Order: sequence, then structure tokens, then C-alpha cells
Amino acid sequence: MNFISLFIIPVFVVGVVFYGFIKKVNIYESFLKGAKEGLVMTFHIAPAVIAMVFATNLFLNSHFIEWAFQFMYPVFRAIHVPIEILPMALVRPISGTASLAILNNILMVYGPDSFVGRLASTLQGCTDTTIYVLALYFGSIKVTKTGHALGAGLFADLIGILASFVIVSAFFG
Repeated sequence: MNFISLFIIPVFVVGVVFYGFIKKVNIYESFLKGAKEGLVMTFHIAPAVIAMVFATNLFLNSHFIEWAFQFMYPVFRAIHVPIEILPMALVRPISGTASLAILNNILMVYGPDSFVGRLASTLQGCTDTTIYVLALYFGSIKVTKTGHALGAGLFADLIGILASFVIVSAFFG
């Protein structure tokens, strides 16, 4: 398998160049145009990503979650749910970038093979960025009544969070 993976990207690049040559496309000019558009897009996205990572780290390092949910510690301990996962469960419906930053932090601190790392990874896959998706897609087509979609989406996120706890506990608990 490793042998095949070494050749996938070069074969793909040669295939694209060959296809462009057959279609009589100026490959170099198209590449430069795409690279320029990619850089422009990166410069437009980078400030938002940096701000989101900064805000997430500020939020996590302030220990607000631990302070706000102190009364929940006994409940989470009783059901064997690590409290470290709570920030990610709360942020995931709002922002995928922020939840990825939290996931990265969890994996750096606890490792990917730890219970918390596996739980965070599963949670990342079992939920979606509901509020972001609703704002982006409904906002682009100017839909203003999103109450039912928001409720359904957040309910699906709750089920995804619960399912990730059950699955990880069943397989790795």
C-alpha cells in the first residue's frame, strides 16, 4: 500500500498535464492563475482563522468552562465523561475551525490514542457546524425563518454527541 501511495500524486499531476495538453490549455498560465486565486483566498480567510484560533485559545485558557460547569463535575465523573471534552461539544455547532483548534489542543495534551483523544475525534465526526451552516446557506438565499432547521440541527448535534460518548465508551472505555 505504501508503494502505491508514493505514486498517486505524481500520476495525478501527470494525468492533469496530459489532459490539459490534449485539450490545448496553456497549463502554466492556468497554474499561475489558480495559484494567484488560491493566495488571494488564503489572505481573505487567514484573518478569520487566526482570530478564531486566538479566541478559542483565550476561551480555553481562561478556564471559563471549568468555572461555569463546576457543579457538573460529579455528574460527569459518575457517567465517566471527561470534562475536557465539554468545550469542544459546546463549540462544535458554532465553528468547525474552533472545534478543530480544540481537538488539536486535546490531541497535543492527551494524545490521539487516549480515551479523551478518541472521544474528541469521534465527536468531531459525529457532529456538524449547525449554526455556521444555517447562517451561511440560509443567509445566501435570504431565508430568515430558520427556527425549525436550527432546532433539528442542534438536536442532531446532541444525538451525535451522545452517540460519540456511547461508541467510544463501548469500544475503548
